[in-house]
Amino acid sequence: MSKALLQKLHQASSPETARLLRAFFKTGPGQYGEGDIFIGVKIPVIRRLLPQGDALSPTQIESMLHSGIHEERLLALLIWVRHYQRGDLNQKKYINSLYLKNTRWINNWDLVDLSAYHILGHWLLDQPRGILHQLAHSPLLWERRIAIVSTFALIRENQFEDTLNLCAGLLQDREDLMHKACGWMLRELGKRDEKVLRQFLDQHRSEMPRTMLRYAIEKFPEPLRQRYLRS
Repeated sequence: MSKALLQKLHQASSPETARLLRAFFKTGPGQYGEGDIFIGVKIPVIRRLLPQGDALSPTQIESMLHSGIHEERLLALLIWVRHYQRGDLNQKKYINSLYLKNTRWINNWDLVDLSAYHILGHWLLDQPRGILHQLAHSPLLWERRIAIVSTFALIRENQFEDTLNLCAGLLQDREDLMHKACGWMLRELGKRDEKVLRQFLDQHRSEMPRTMLRYAIEKFPEPLRQRYLRS
């Protein structure tokens, strides 16, 4: 079953799209996606294949995730998300455990952003949150990004504390991709409670990376946005 699905994925590939994706996801020497392999399949095409993964077991999907090909990993993660959303409590727990076991394969920003809050973030809505802070201290960029992006599920339920604590702890992170992710989550928080966001900004703006600040205030009225940029 998984072999037939992967065959369909490869049939939809495009060398020109692969070339563009390699550049977009920074696969060159020394870049964050160094060595990642793309065959050139866009996300809408991948999403159309998802129903064909309904019959796969979580462990079959795990095997698919252990691929050097980016689109195969993305397909596996999106099928896991689909299974998680449709599963009972035991299946959700199992898929979340597999997700955490396989973070080394969730190793680019799109893989993180399209899966983390749907699986780990949702699971943590009524669970202890220690794993978020453990991941946020990881030496691996992608585990740190999983931590902060997972809080999107919490933000959607107006639970802001973990997002604020993680962002405060990640102010000194050296990776621009983390500055963007933190700024994104702060912006989403601000859509729900601008007062809470402004309190965070007033406390931390002097030490916030510029990218994080710009992302966080993107939806502010222009005069207010300029005030924060000038401060």
